[in-house]
Amino acid sequence: MSLLRLSRLSLNQGAECSLIAIGRFHTGRSVSAPPHNSGDRPPVVPMIDLEDKSLPIPIYKQKQNEPLQLQKSRLLYQSRKRGMLENGLLLSTFAAKYLATMDAKQTKLYDNLINMPTNDWDIFYWATGVKPTPREYDNEIMNLLKEHVKNAEREKRIQQPNLY
Repeated sequence: MSLLRLSRLSLNQGAECSLIAIGRFHTGRSVSAPPHNSGDRPPVVPMIDLEDKSLPIPIYKQKQNEPLQLQKSRLLYQSRKRGMLENGLLLSTFAAKYLATMDAKQTKLYDNLINMPTNDWDIFYWATGVKPTPREYDNEIMNLLKEHVKNAEREKRIQQPNLY
C-alpha cells in the first residue's frame, strides 16, 4: 500500500494554497490533479441543510443484550466524542457526574437521548431550553441534563473530565 502524499502547488494572490494529491490509493487507482487555472476560484460547495428531512441519515441501531457496564462505557465514550464541542463539554461532564449511578432504565433513556436524534444541535437546544423538548425525549434524564446545564454549583466546565 503506497502512501498518499500532499504537496503545495501554488500560492494564489489571495493567500490561498492549492493542494494536490500525488500517488496511489491502496486500491491502486491513480490520483490525478484537477485542472488548475490561476485566475479561477474553486467552486463553492453548498452547505447541507440539517433541517432538510429528505437527507438519508442512518437510523441508530440499538444494542441488544448489551451488559450494563459495557453500555455505560460506550456511553461515556460517546458523550465525549460528539462532533461539536458544545455537546462534548455538556455531555461528557454530565456522564462523568451521573452515568455511574444510573440504573438500567436510566442508562437506556440516556442512550436514546444521545443517539436517537439525528442532529446534535437539537440535543443542545433542548438541554439549554432554546427549543422545547419533544415528548419522546422529555423524561427524567433530560430533566437531569437541563439541571446540569444550569450549573447551579458554578463548576468549571472548560474541558472534558479525565476518563480515569
